[in-house]
Amino acid sequence: MNNRSLISKLLKKKNKKRTVNNIDLSKEQTALKSKLSDNLEYMKTTLGESSDIIFREFRLSDSAKTKLAVVHTDGLSDRDTIQEQILKTLMVDIRKLNFESEINSKKKLLEFINNYALPGSDVKEIEHYELLYNLLLSGDTIILIDGYKQAFVVSTRAWSDRGITAPDSQTVVRGPKDSFTETLRTNTSLLRRKIKDPNLWIETTQIGRKTKTDVSIAYINGVADEKIVEEVRERLERIDIDGILEGGYIEEFIQDKTFTPFPTVYNSERPDAIAAGLLEGRVAIIVDGTPFVLLVPALFIHFLQSAEDYFQRFDISTLSRILRYIAFFLALLTPSLYIAITTFHQEMIPTTLLVSIAAQRDGVPFPALVEALIMELTFEILREAGIRMPRSIGAAISIVGALVLGEAAVQAGIVSPVMVIVVSITAISSFVIPSYNMANSVRILRFGFMLASATFGLYGMAMCFIALLIHLCSLRSFSVPYMIPLAPFNTSDQKDAILRFPIWSRWKSPRILGRNNSIRQQNPSKAKPEPNK
Repeated sequence: MNNRSLISKLLKKKNKKRTVNNIDLSKEQTALKSKLSDNLEYMKTTLGESSDIIFREFRLSDSAKTKLAVVHTDGLSDRDTIQEQILKTLMVDIRKLNFESEINSKKKLLEFINNYALPGSDVKEIEHYELLYNLLLSGDTIILIDGYKQAFVVSTRAWSDRGITAPDSQTVVRGPKDSFTETLRTNTSLLRRKIKDPNLWIETTQIGRKTKTDVSIAYINGVADEKIVEEVRERLERIDIDGILEGGYIEEFIQDKTFTPFPTVYNSERPDAIAAGLLEGRVAIIVDGTPFVLLVPALFIHFLQSAEDYFQRFDISTLSRILRYIAFFLALLTPSLYIAITTFHQEMIPTTLLVSIAAQRDGVPFPALVEALIMELTFEILREAGIRMPRSIGAAISIVGALVLGEAAVQAGIVSPVMVIVVSITAISSFVIPSYNMANSVRILRFGFMLASATFGLYGMAMCFIALLIHLCSLRSFSVPYMIPLAPFNTSDQKDAILRFPIWSRWKSPRILGRNNSIRQQNPSKAKPEPNK
């Protein structure tokens, strides 16, 4: 980034409204009162005498006339920090020092408390109730002083959280086993641990009039396209809602196109996957309260790649990717292809197989479409039941239910055995897709292809497939074409699309995302391993 663009960026930030924790300080705010009793009464009334808000009044010394009050939220604040670094310091340690003149002097009291009495590393001075409530209900401790319209805020946030565990939805055989948690600061620390670069910038704001959820955007300055970063900021600023409880709320607000079955915002609970996206020039959106981090821009090929692709040898990874694309088409087209051939194009089936299928369908009262719909809907119900059931019995219910119902349906003559095979292949193929969001898209589109094939045969399938390709090519994720580098076709980026070339050969960043950091490593001729002579 040259000096002119850096200066322009700094001026743009300077001209923005001055905000603290997403509270616009340029607007008229309710100022703190000078009397301590008035402040405490106003806070207790506003907070509804909530039992988890703790108020503690005291004096600095026996001779000091000024009263102080410490206010914190039980359960969100660290009791030990409040006891040792605030109450003990103000009530016990200060008496050992000979500062009676400063304690009794109104002019010096604020400076004295800030410089000598608060050993915490993060201390702020505030003057408005809006910011006070925001920080208090986030776990910070407020210090109010009688006779002053200012209050001190000491960072004491320490709520209970879930420890770092192995990821549940994106497991790998080889690779890191850590995953994000529901705590924002833990998630940012996991990214810092992966990328120890001062250019990894993290900006935090709050979204939600009631929940005031912390939302951070992370990107590598000089690598991420500034236009994309600015677009992310603008879309987040436009969100005006009472509460944000999960990243899915953010995803629906910031996606480019609302009415599409395909996800245009990637999400992952793996720090290594998000770190890899940041190195390519993407922007991460971290929402407090969820272990899934959003990543934009998201491309179609991104949802068919796994983090393990980069931890295995390139030939094994390439084979795995090809299998995923095959599984994608099997999960999407297998039922509709069976319906179209058995209903309209029997001449395409070898005679022996056609006789076998006809014998199996003898006595089945429903056409192929109804058969497929019965089995697909049954399997979808079993899948949802397995997800909602307790984890210890959910998998058993799904497997046993599928086997029992499938066998019973065949014995009862409701469906043919070949239809059970077709639905089973479709279900297994859908599990190969690494991204749960993309697998859900395939589940939705599969029914549309089945209806088209039952109506027009292979011609209906072809028309649906062409319409699907047109729709995919029209999608964009933060102004980036969704199907790139396949459409528009980019030769240089094919090294990490369907195929996975060796890491030493991929010395350039993706053309669309890595404009500011096109060269990622040394010359490939020097990086390539030399064979033993």
